[in-house]
Amino acid sequence: MDIALFSPSSLFAADDDSSDGETTETSQSFVDRNHQFPGMELNIREFGFHQLNANLLWPGSFAFADWLVQRPHLIRNRRCLEIGSGTGALAIFLKKEFNLDITTSDYDDQEIQDNIAHNCTANNITPSLPHINHTWGDEFPTSVPDWDLIIASDILLYVKQYPNLIKSLSFLLKSYKPKDTTTNAVSPSECKPNGAESDMLPWPVFLMSWRRRIGKEDESLFFSGCQEAGFEVKHLGNRVYCISLTETNL
Repeated sequence: MDIALFSPSSLFAADDDSSDGETTETSQSFVDRNHQFPGMELNIREFGFHQLNANLLWPGSFAFADWLVQRPHLIRNRRCLEIGSGTGALAIFLKKEFNLDITTSDYDDQEIQDNIAHNCTANNITPSLPHINHTWGDEFPTSVPDWDLIIASDILLYVKQYPNLIKSLSFLLKSYKPKDTTTNAVSPSECKPNGAESDMLPWPVFLMSWRRRIGKEDESLFFSGCQEAGFEVKHLGNRVYCISLTETNL
């Protein structure tokens, strides 16, 4: 396969048509692609191949961007960490669109970090977004997480990693300490399902878009694992999920 002609959108045409298909091969290792996000086009350098699937943009990123643009009140004034950032495209979009205080994160891999920094510069974000190298399940680099909004898109591909992912989410949500001590905790009941509007999401909360297709039994393992870990899981519509501490764990 000629990587310069490969577009992730062609694999998921039924789910997304956000990429304009324009690609330019820059080397044997990378491909530059222009991707259409709501109201803007981003130039994103992608790995020709990456063993951890950090090389491409998947449908969940575009769907999540569309969903958030329609609900800006849900992320306004939040301090955000994106896990599984991959190319950093979603975080870059949210920074440019909302000036969101956002940190990227992915597997402890210098190539991923360097590529996100490259994409920040290519899309006029300087300095680059802060980044944390973290392999799910390992000890987190900071002992007191202060991100009140954790986001991700299309990260449930590897079923064997669910326990590690839930372990990292447990730390981020259960050990959360706000920078602003006046921040009031919000009940999970504020996270309304099926597209209902909400004035705010719980603090802290994990908000995830999932558009990839795997077996429903595999997919349910993640959500049931979250519930066993003391989280409440709600579907907000359009395959966006709100995962937060239960009332007893606040």
